[in-house]
This record gives sequence, C-alpha cells and structure tokens, in this order.
Amino acid sequence: MAARFKQRSIVPGFGLALGFTVVYLCLIVLIPLSATFWKASTLGWAHFWHAATAPRVIASYELSFGGALIGAFINLFFGLLVAWVLVRYEFPLKRLFDSLVDLPFALPTAVAGIALTTIYAPNGLLGRPLAAIGIRAAYSRLGVVIAMTFIGLPFVVRTVQPVLEDLDAEIEEAAASLGAHRWQTFRRVLLPSILPAALTGFALAFARAVGEYGSVIFIAGNMPMKTEITPLMIITKLQEYDYAGATAIAVVMLVASFVLLLAVNLVQKWASRQTHEDDAPDSHSAAAGLDPPRAQEGSR
Repeated sequence: MAARFKQRSIVPGFGLALGFTVVYLCLIVLIPLSATFWKASTLGWAHFWHAATAPRVIASYELSFGGALIGAFINLFFGLLVAWVLVRYEFPLKRLFDSLVDLPFALPTAVAGIALTTIYAPNGLLGRPLAAIGIRAAYSRLGVVIAMTFIGLPFVVRTVQPVLEDLDAEIEEAAASLGAHRWQTFRRVLLPSILPAALTGFALAFARAVGEYGSVIFIAGNMPMKTEITPLMIITKLQEYDYAGATAIAVVMLVASFVLLLAVNLVQKWASRQTHEDDAPDSHSAAAGLDPPRAQEGSR
C-alpha cells in the first residue's frame, strides 16, 4: 500500500512535509490544549463544577457567547453586503475602502478598544447622539457587541469576496433574461454558491469574538454580573492565583467553542453538498431556477 501511495504521489517531499506539519501542530496546538485538559483532570469533579458554574462565571458565559453570536450574525449580513459592493461595483477610493476592511487585523486590540470607547462614550462622537435618545453604548452589553462586531467583520468579507469574484456575472444575466427577478437570482443562484464561504466567515468571526480580550475590556466597563466577559474572568482568576478555577473556565470555553464550530462546519458541509447536488447540467436554466424543459420553452 505504501508503494502504491508513493507511485500516486506527484509532489516530492511528502513524508518530510507531513512530519514537520505534525510536529508543528503538536507544539502549537495539541500540547497546550492537552495540558489544559490535563490540569483540569487533576481537579475533583465537585471543585471543577463549582469553579465553572459560579454565578459570576455563568453571567460571563452568557455575555461572551451571546455577544459573539450576535456580532457574528451582524457580520454575516453586513459582511456579505460589503463584499458584494467591493466586488460588483466600481467607485472612487475603492482600494482605500478595500484596505480598511483589514484594519481590525492590523490594529492592536488595545488601540481598537480605546478608539471604540472614545467614540461611543457618553461624550463621544457617536455616544453623545445615542445618549440623547436613551441608548448607552460604552460600558454596557451593547458596547461588548460593538467591539466583537468590529473585530469579526474582516473574516466574513475576506472569505466571501474570492467566491464572488469567481462567480460569472453572465449567470446573473441569464437568470434575468429568463424572467427571474433580483430576489430569485440571489436566492437560487448566488446564495447556494456563497453560503459555504459565508458560514466559514461566520464561524471564524464567532471564534475570534469569543476569545477577544483587548478590544472588549475597555468599552465593556467590566462590571461584575453585567459586563464581564469570560476571558476577563480567566485573567482575574490567574491574578488571584486560582489556577484551578482559571483552568476550569478555560476548558468550558474550549469545549463549547469546539462544539459550536463543529456544528457550523457540519452545516457548511451540508450546504456545500446540497449545492453540488442541485447543480443542473444547463447553467442557464439553473440560473433562472427553472427546469430544462421550461427553460427551453422560454428560449423559444
């Protein structure tokens, strides 16, 4: 079997490359995560449960995971819109706006947190008009969602943008020529193609927001039971030399994040499979959402 596999291999150096990959992943990912689970396994079940389910910790779970989900859904909608505008339209300063999408990647998280706090504070540029209508952005749960949305936007845009660039505009024109209106074109032609990439961006944005610390703590206010995020709880436990409690919280976050990401990946795989199964041999009829006989009658 090994000889047969070597005959099929075209790219040289597979064994060496695979060895470096496994060693690198073990050093960077597997060993640290295994150490976390090993440390948690040394705790008694009662101690672990008490540390992971304290009321203050539960409140931080609700804020971190709930805020991350809200921010990811916001980025899913507006990220698709931004990617569509950047791909489909030509306008002045397009390259500048395209580069601004990557700003949350390059900007230090502390700088992003200070900037967001300054803007959304009660006396800030955006915080003042919001406060005038009774909306408090900074030092509230809304501020946490704003920060998580800010740092997650590039993930959706950069995963959807290449897919939109590869889509042929002639398919949309064919759909329009066969009588499909804009919503039908989007739902039956564009959405099946970009859905797997959009779900990938959603998962990445969610994962980044759950573990975000620097850009959130400044605008959150860090009020116990109200605006404390889970990463802050871990830091607080470490500062109190409660390493067992910090490890227990970290394990809960790790397992919950893994389960949610696994679910998103399964949905993405299902959507990709449905897209391939629904592909018709006639691209024009598929573009219009019609079966081939009806498309042929319409062409006549």
